[in-house]
This record gives sequence, C-alpha cells and structure tokens, in this order.
Amino acid sequence: MHRVTQHLLILLEHLTIMLVMNRLLTAKRAAIVRALAEGNSIRATARLTGTAKATVLKLLVELGEFCSIYQDHAHRNLKCQRVEADEIWSFVGAKQKNATKETQGDLWTYTAICSESKLMVSWLVGARDHSNTFAFMKDIAFRLANRVQLTTDGLGWYVAAVEAAFGWNGVDFAQIIKTYGTPLDESLRDAQRRYSPAVCTGATRTPVMGNPDMDKVSTSYVERQNLNMRMQMRRFTRLTNGFSKKAENHAHAVSLYFMFYNYCRPHQTLTKDAKGVHTTPAMAARLTDHVWEVEEILERTDPKRLLHSN
Repeated sequence: MHRVTQHLLILLEHLTIMLVMNRLLTAKRAAIVRALAEGNSIRATARLTGTAKATVLKLLVELGEFCSIYQDHAHRNLKCQRVEADEIWSFVGAKQKNATKETQGDLWTYTAICSESKLMVSWLVGARDHSNTFAFMKDIAFRLANRVQLTTDGLGWYVAAVEAAFGWNGVDFAQIIKTYGTPLDESLRDAQRRYSPAVCTGATRTPVMGNPDMDKVSTSYVERQNLNMRMQMRRFTRLTNGFSKKAENHAHAVSLYFMFYNYCRPHQTLTKDAKGVHTTPAMAARLTDHVWEVEEILERTDPKRLLHSN
C-alpha cells in the first residue's frame, strides 16, 4: 500500500509538471503571437520573447495558415451594407527597381472593409494585376449575403471585375478617382518621391453601376485601416529593413494581423457606439459574442480540440 501511494504521488508530480510546462508553452506562444500581431519583425519578436528565430517563423507559418482558413470559413453570409476596397503596396526581398531575383519586387495587398462593422471582409496578397483584381472581387461577392454599396479607387480593372463578380447592376458601385501631382517646391520633390510615390491633389466621385448613394461614396475607412498596417507593421513601412524575405511569410503575417484585428482588438468607435462595452469588428458583424484572447486562437489550432469538436 505504501509503495502504491508513492507511485501515485510520483505520477501526480509528473502530471503537475506537465500542466505547468503546457501553461508556460501556451504563455510563450501567446507572447510571440502578440508581438507579431503588433507588427514586430521576426528578429524583434525573437528578442522580445527570448525565442529562437526558427521557432517564431514556424509559429507564424502555422498560425498564418490557420487564420486564413478560419476566416475564409467564418466570413460568409455577411450582412454588410457598404463595402470599401483598396490596395496597399509593399515589397519582398527588394524593391522592384533593385530586384535581382524573380521572387523579389513589389507585392500588393488588396483589402475590403465593411463600413458599419469595420470587419476586414476579404484580402488578397499578390501582384496588382488583372487576374488578382478579378479574383479579389469574386471573393468579396461570395462573402456577402445581400446587395451592397461598393466603393473602390480608380484602378482600371475594377469596373470589369465588379461586373464579372456581381453581375451587371447587381451592386451599387462607385469609384473615387484621385488626381496626383508633385510638390511645387523643386527642392522637396526628390524627398517627396522617396517617402511617397505621389501627392493626391484632388478626388472625383464617379457612379459606375446601380444606384449608389453619392453622399456615402468613400474609401476613408479602408484607407485608414491600410494606414494602420503601414504604421504598425514593419513589413509595410516604405523605408525599412524589416521587409518580408518571402511572399508566403508576408501573406501569413497579413492573415495573422487581420485575425487579431477582427477578433482580438476592440475598435474604439465600435466600443463607443456600444456605450463602453469593448467591441471588436467580429462582434459587430455577429461572428462572435466576446473579445477573443490570443490564447483562444492558439486553442483552436490544437488538433485534439478539432477532433473533439468534430
């Protein structure tokens, strides 16, 4: 009996150690996710969390794939009223003019946001070209449950892409066409081009399809969100040494960022509208009923939990 008691105590001690180690592992992984979601580079995240660079990269790939798949399935039958779409520039390996390999050069992220819930409805990482524009619009149309008012910038491929995705007159569509110029002071022109490709000097609202409410034709929300990405993620900074080295890792980082933005980060305007109740875009879109913790994302990647839920 005494020997049995000793074995039970040893077993209990081992179980306790395993539980503590699992908690520590989850806490470490959560710290890595928070650092990545707040826009830190791989090396900075490794330094902040005391983790090997390879471990951070591995977690980024695993979570990036999960976040992309999860939101692909969750963001369907969305009851949006107004959607804004735009594109944001970045680069991989080197800027286009300095690229020496096929894997280097410009990389664009198409983004579409719901004006009411502020939910990032859809995004696409790739070249800014005809095929990706059509694929992006098709994905947006697939996720919506009703007719919406859609606003884009003046990218030429959007008109045909919207018609192909929604059908003629299947959406209230307008574009904001901006005009660009250069600073009048010649001494500022080189510096201006270095930090920004051009200066917006005006914008024209143009109805394209359906019956858009011209007073609500805007890309302000999506452009503001793109600015958040530009300011918060070193991968998107124009002058940076924290740029992505692989397009795949860039796409994973974007998916993780939007998962954190949609589900974990309370939105200030939404919270104010909810009379102080912390509200995320996913809550406003009725995809969840609470603010997620990072640990909830990690739990959903556990194969045992997935098997149990099935």
